[in-house]
Amino acid sequence: MRTTVNEVKQILDNTQLTDPVITAYIGTSNTFVDENLLSTSLSAAMLTEIEKWLTAHLITISRERMAAKEEAGGARIEYIGAFGAGLSSTPYGQTAIALDNTGTLLALSNGTKSIKIVAL
Repeated sequence: MRTTVNEVKQILDNTQLTDPVITAYIGTSNTFVDENLLSTSLSAAMLTEIEKWLTAHLITISRERMAAKEEAGGARIEYIGAFGAGLSSTPYGQTAIALDNTGTLLALSNGTKSIKIVAL
């Protein structure tokens, strides 16, 4: 793994996740980076940065969603991002895309690879 728990915590706002949980997310990000970006021209330093921001993205879309709008009276909350929007759905994912000058993450986020759910 390229990034560390402390590096991820520095970009997440007030995360309540334990270090072992963040480490699991780092492992997933590391595998993703290895599978999709290792063969590109990106430097080891840039792969580390992308892995860090990708980890924050994965945490944000699954465990610690970011609020776009909160209300108190009706106890309503709206979250950022749209289902199926890929890396573009969070500021962290958008940063990972911006760091990748090969365009690989942008292509992946735009759906050149996708999963379709079929109702039986």
